[in-house]
Amino acid sequence: MSEWKPKRFWASSAVVETNGGYTVELDGRRVRTPAKAALDLPTRALAEAVALEWDAQEKEIDPATMPFTRSANAAIDKVRKQHDEVADMLSDYGDSDLLCYRAAHPETLLQRQSAEWDPALEWSAEVLGARLQPVTGVVHQPQSPEVLEKLRQRVHALDEFRLAAFHDLVSLSGSLILGFAAAQNWRKPDEIWRISRLDELWQAEQWGEDEEAVQSAEIKKGAFLHAKRFYDLSV
Repeated sequence: MSEWKPKRFWASSAVVETNGGYTVELDGRRVRTPAKAALDLPTRALAEAVALEWDAQEKEIDPATMPFTRSANAAIDKVRKQHDEVADMLSDYGDSDLLCYRAAHPETLLQRQSAEWDPALEWSAEVLGARLQPVTGVVHQPQSPEVLEKLRQRVHALDEFRLAAFHDLVSLSGSLILGFAAAQNWRKPDEIWRISRLDELWQAEQWGEDEEAVQSAEIKKGAFLHAKRFYDLSV
């Protein structure tokens, strides 16, 4: 049997201002999330991005082509209800941040890690007021509780829309610091993504690329770049 898909039932979409925000209407009817909550969005720019996705649907609705709508739904239906839990989970990345765990050998990899990752740690110290310490090896070594608390407070200060985007920036890169760096425009998103992939890229240089790994990385990169766009449109 073929999979059932919902049909397009509206002629046009419109961005409408609400109390303190914006929403999208389809032929005058407000869009709601899968949990039936009001799709109240923080900025006109984000509402316009969502409206464009609904306008682009043809005979059948394809959620795969509606990333801004999906992210907004997640922010409202999931992150809003579990804000503190999500913030705590992301904050925990700081104590085992990708940027802090360096290779013992070979020297060429260690030098590349230092060249690529040290500037991000310096940026964190200067801009976020939080200096994480790099270590050698993969065995966990705890960071300063005071430094981690500073980062935790910054994560908890994000609203549900920015936190939804921040979740992907951190989890996909494996780094709380790179998540903040992307959100705060330390460097271009493509470059930050490349920095997060340093170990994998080095391995590919030594042993050759794996086709499936390359495809998987491209999918993750697309999700990372979308998360950055969603974060920017939510501010």
